[in-house]
Amino acid sequence: RRVPVAGRGRPVWEGRRPDAIIPAMVRGDPLKSLLRAGVLAVAALGLAACAPFASLRHKPPPPPPPLPPPKPEVPLAGATHDFIVPPEDDVVGLVQVTVASKEDTLPDIARRFNIGYEEIVRANPGVDPWLPGEGRRIHLPTQFVLPDAPREGVVINVAAMRLFYYPARRKGAPVRVITHPIGIGKVGWATPEGETKILSRIKDPVWIPPVSVRKEHAKDGDILPAKVPAGPDNPLGRHMFRLGWPSYLVHGTNKPYGVGMRSSHGCIRLYPEDIEILYDSVPIGTKLRVVNQPYLLGWKGGALYVQAYGPMEDDKRDWKHGPKGLRRQGAKSKSPLWSRIRDADAGIDWDRAYELSQAHTGIPNPVMKATPVEPAAVLAAAPVVRNALPKGATWDGNEDQYADEATFRELVSEREPAASGAKPAAVR
Repeated sequence: RRVPVAGRGRPVWEGRRPDAIIPAMVRGDPLKSLLRAGVLAVAALGLAACAPFASLRHKPPPPPPPLPPPKPEVPLAGATHDFIVPPEDDVVGLVQVTVASKEDTLPDIARRFNIGYEEIVRANPGVDPWLPGEGRRIHLPTQFVLPDAPREGVVINVAAMRLFYYPARRKGAPVRVITHPIGIGKVGWATPEGETKILSRIKDPVWIPPVSVRKEHAKDGDILPAKVPAGPDNPLGRHMFRLGWPSYLVHGTNKPYGVGMRSSHGCIRLYPEDIEILYDSVPIGTKLRVVNQPYLLGWKGGALYVQAYGPMEDDKRDWKHGPKGLRRQGAKSKSPLWSRIRDADAGIDWDRAYELSQAHTGIPNPVMKATPVEPAAVLAAAPVVRNALPKGATWDGNEDQYADEATFRELVSEREPAASGAKPAAVR
């Protein structure tokens, strides 16, 4: 029988060609054929409905987690030699920390940050100067209590082995100080203390070794020539100042790693890059004052700081009480520093000052009763800086005269040339 199409009453094959009709419907029961087609459609829909669940069973792996943000770059240190002195303060710079590389020695790091050899060794007790070790934290003693002296011209503190230059300024202008490490006279050839002036400057000086120095070298089998021309073998370096003291000079060196040690005949030596800058900036006639202050007291932000270098071995003064001894001496001083210390005496922890002074690290520490600070806390709070030349560094990093350990040991025992044509003067 005929099966009408729903809603129309016409056969499903009406109007179609016979060869286009599904064979199963021609040969068999049309109703069964329709039922079979419906089952197939429902099965297809079922398979389609299962597809999402199959995709859940085989979903792609999650994307990798995002990369962590890059570590912030360790900042460069600021200039460690040129400062503006804040009003009412006696302390400039700040203590810093850097991290040694595999190739570093302490003398390498010292020159990089404009520090002397003894300064960096003192600030890092127990660290091997020639093999500090990769990753070792190195304390940089780049904070300085200014010497108790007029802030004019050139002031040298032999106990600290450091020079301070105060350029002339207009009235009312801030005080500026430029400071560099120095080498000084060894025991028996001490750099004199007192006041003199810079009389002249000479570039590429010729060294005429005094007879006494030539004899000393001859005893060790080192025959010095009568005259050493300018050049890399000249121990005076390329720049030199003559002083009012005839037998003493301020000059460079051909052995930079001797800076920061007591290894001269009394002359004052600087890194080549530092003396070059002073040579061009310090006027002839500038006053030069040499002091010997192993314990320094100074104010910073309302707190008194102590910086202890310790007395030199040929210093005959009684320093067994350290800063507490200075307290007695300062009771009669008319300097602004000691006037302020006397006014604040009740708030100063003098016992603490004495304890700190025994370490001789050269790291300034505050000594106020109201705000006690441990030395370890001072170092822990020090900013970490990149182990690279600071901003505005005087050195360009050119390793022109590298000293290995054997050469360095020789520097310790070497004799510094006195002024050309003159015998060393008596120690003053």
